[in-house]
Amino acid sequence: MAFKIRLYQERDLAALYTICLKTGDSGQDATELYKDPKLLGHLYAAPYAKLEPNLAFVLEDEQGVCGYILGALDSSLFYRRMVKEWLPGILPQYENPPGEWASLSRDEKIIRMLFQFDEAEDEDLVRDYPSHLHIDLLPRAQKQGQGKLLMMILLDALKVKGSRGVHLGLGIRNDNAFAFYKRMGFHEFKRTEGAIYMARSLNGG
Repeated sequence: MAFKIRLYQERDLAALYTICLKTGDSGQDATELYKDPKLLGHLYAAPYAKLEPNLAFVLEDEQGVCGYILGALDSSLFYRRMVKEWLPGILPQYENPPGEWASLSRDEKIIRMLFQFDEAEDEDLVRDYPSHLHIDLLPRAQKQGQGKLLMMILLDALKVKGSRGVHLGLGIRNDNAFAFYKRMGFHEFKRTEGAIYMARSLNGG
């Protein structure tokens, strides 16, 4: 199977939403978990393509786009831009759900996160690893070396732009992703109840 990696183009946006959903349950298909198929993409995919398209790369085969890697050079700046430039176009589509967090549905939790988006970053994390990324591949593109190629392309692009380091987050149950990131030179930075944060220096390769 022939694959090609290229910069994101606007026509790829729908594919980003689809891939984000189909990998949204710790790497597994989350289609049945959300009533609104765009919610995950509103938070974890589309804003990167819109705000930093020069750090957005897609993987495609003869069937179409089957993976992506999305980067933010300066996480703190990126999140401020999300609040000012991305969320105002998304929030009018929804109502902030009332109630305690534990009582909310999966859709409502994502909507709550959009309404209460926190610009603050972990200061210890962004000090040495100011950039961050998201990478997702559909099953047909996995275990063929394409994730490694996508990662190398983005890490090189971040280094060229002067980044000192990069971090990412993954679900606590996503063992395959954890092993992949370890192979790519990331180390576990911290662990919370539901997520693992990993980081990698970009100084000296």
